[in-house]
Amino acid sequence: MASSRRRSRIAAFQALFEADLGGHPLEPVLARHLMEAGLDAEGVRFARGLAEGVQANLTAIDAVIQRHAPAFPLAEMAAVDRNVLRLAVYEVLFDTDRAPLRAAINEAVEIAKGYGSESSGRFINGVLGAVALEAAERQGSAGQGESGPPEGG
Repeated sequence: MASSRRRSRIAAFQALFEADLGGHPLEPVLARHLMEAGLDAEGVRFARGLAEGVQANLTAIDAVIQRHAPAFPLAEMAAVDRNVLRLAVYEVLFDTDRAPLRAAINEAVEIAKGYGSESSGRFINGVLGAVALEAAERQGSAGQGESGPPEGG
């Protein structure tokens, strides 16, 4: 199951990266990556949910990244790092019932190490550590008043 989730995350990341860098619409790029990844039906649903979730919440996700990495404007950030962060921020703040926080962060760091520069893993880990603190604070304050997932953005 974990290997299937990792492959799903990688397929979602690759589609987001290609669509971002090439300026292509996400859907045809995602469809091709899902077909090439050889995922089972559950893996396809998971990857599609991640990629489409990032796209649907992109403005709020980018605002979170900018808040936690102000020295690195998104337009100047390495495309691998930008898209790994988008995927992980979506999982951590917007799709909290999908995977445990630690798993989402660890997977993002591993993807960054595999596809990014030598420093990508450390950079991703640092930014996501700050995002995780925000998520924990939101859940703590939400637990005192109202129930439900934290609001994004």
